[in-house]
Amino acid sequence: MRAIVDTGPLVAYFDRRDSHHAWSAARIEALDAPLLVCEPVLTEAMYLLSRFPNAQDALLGLVRNDAIMIAFRLDQHIDAVLGLMRKYHDTPMSLADACVVRMAELHEGHTVLTLDSDFTVYRMHGRLPIPMSHPGA
Repeated sequence: MRAIVDTGPLVAYFDRRDSHHAWSAARIEALDAPLLVCEPVLTEAMYLLSRFPNAQDALLGLVRNDAIMIAFRLDQHIDAVLGLMRKYHDTPMSLADACVVRMAELHEGHTVLTLDSDFTVYRMHGRLPIPMSHPGA
C-alpha cells in the first residue's frame, strides 16, 4: 500500500512509550516506500521528537535514504491549502492537515496514515472521503 503519512504516526513510530506505537510501527513497516510527507508534517514530527535526538536523526535518515519523500510544495498549492483552512476553520485545520488533504487529492491511490480523527471530517475535492488508515477505523 502507498501512503501519505501524517505527524502522529511518525512520532508514535519512534516513541515506544506512545500509546499508538505498536499500531504505527506495524502500519509503517507494511507500507510501500517511499512514504509521502509534506514539510509541515516533518517539522511537527521533528519538534515533537525533540526529546529524542536519535529519533530525529533516524527520521531524517529515512528522508535521506528515500524511504520518506517530501512530495509537496506549499508554494504551488497555496490557494488550495488556504481554501481548505478557511473551509475547516471551525475544526480548526492545521497547516500540516491542509497539506495532507491536498496531497490526498493529488496522489490518487494513496492512503492517509493518521492518528487524527479530524480526517474523518475532511473531504477531498470538497465532497469525497479521504482514504485513510486510523486506529479507530
